[in-house]
Amino acid sequence: MRAPVARRRFLQFLPFASSAFAAVPKVKITRIRAIFTGFVYVKVETDSGVFGVGDGSCSDRDHAVIETIHKHFAPALLGRDPTRIEFIWQDVFRGNFWVAGPVMQSALSGIDMALWDIFGKLTGLPVYRLLGGAARDKVLVYVHIYGKTPEDLAGVARSAVAKGFRVLRMSPPGGRIFEFPRILRESVRQVQAVREAVGDDIEIAFDAHTRFTPQQGIELCERLAPYRPYFVEDPIRAEDMSLYRLLRSHTRAPLAAGEQLNHMWEFKPLIEENLVDFLRVDQSHAGGISHARKIAAMAEAHHQELIVHYTSSPVNSAANFHLNMAIPNCACQEYSVPGQAMLEISPNAFLARDGCLAPNDAPGLGLEFNETAALALERRLIDKPSSQLLNLRRPDGSVNNW
Repeated sequence: MRAPVARRRFLQFLPFASSAFAAVPKVKITRIRAIFTGFVYVKVETDSGVFGVGDGSCSDRDHAVIETIHKHFAPALLGRDPTRIEFIWQDVFRGNFWVAGPVMQSALSGIDMALWDIFGKLTGLPVYRLLGGAARDKVLVYVHIYGKTPEDLAGVARSAVAKGFRVLRMSPPGGRIFEFPRILRESVRQVQAVREAVGDDIEIAFDAHTRFTPQQGIELCERLAPYRPYFVEDPIRAEDMSLYRLLRSHTRAPLAAGEQLNHMWEFKPLIEENLVDFLRVDQSHAGGISHARKIAAMAEAHHQELIVHYTSSPVNSAANFHLNMAIPNCACQEYSVPGQAMLEISPNAFLARDGCLAPNDAPGLGLEFNETAALALERRLIDKPSSQLLNLRRPDGSVNNW
């Protein structure tokens, strides 16, 4: 008799367990479908009527992700308990000989986000509370700035700061021809112009888009260092992480990388050897919420912070927000204002105020989902290819890193 009494007394101090988790109904997955809207929305339905939505987008490989979900993952997950999120993640990731490529991981990521959305709706709690509660009151975001000239960029930067943004991000100048000496000079002029326009209290990030060789990346970082960049992102390709040892040993600029990595084992050398300062985890490619928080924990042990990557839908943005609310080592979150088509699908998408995202405390990921709008957009896009080659060319006609 003593054990049940003790358990009841213990549960009095665990309101989640006594009121929310204890009342979670037993439900089963009845359907998983992917909808192409330019991004890959993943809807997981249950026999209770509660559903969750995730984002499995994989730029220019979206239709491969959709086929993976429909033909490989969905049939195996029907009838499963959607609240066994970690078990499902492990079963999908480890239950086949072929694992962990960007297409399969994006498919798994979308499903994982949707399962967390379901779990939150079943408990009546926002996902960040299921992950341990708020580690902060709001999440700092950075905004992209674009301009044809350094003067244009400086004007756009001043406008963004006037709207409350405290972190700005820019990229190398555009054009199909990548001519290193010119691109280097123009990149430095851009950063210099923005720094002079916004002063020392605003952070400036430079995303190099993996376009440089290691030697070029070293020169880029060193030329940018006097302007105190928040970080230089992806100055070199991601296939060989050992090259970051070379880069790290030759530059004082803070480094960021990771948006093309798909799981913790690919992040491992960056973390364990302290090769970068910020990890650019993309939850739509790196295993969703379940796996991203493990990468965050690995990084925490090395005093590294996450600046999560985002180029997808409001669902991806919401998943990033909930992760960042819960982990101690979030530095910032990538952000862009959702377009009208995305706002029709997710009318209550998270929008930045004074350079930050704040919780809405709705259950799950906290987003509405207009499936009618999503399907209408899919019908308009169905005959348009989602894959294309985006190669830059060098002056001699050879291929440069995109």
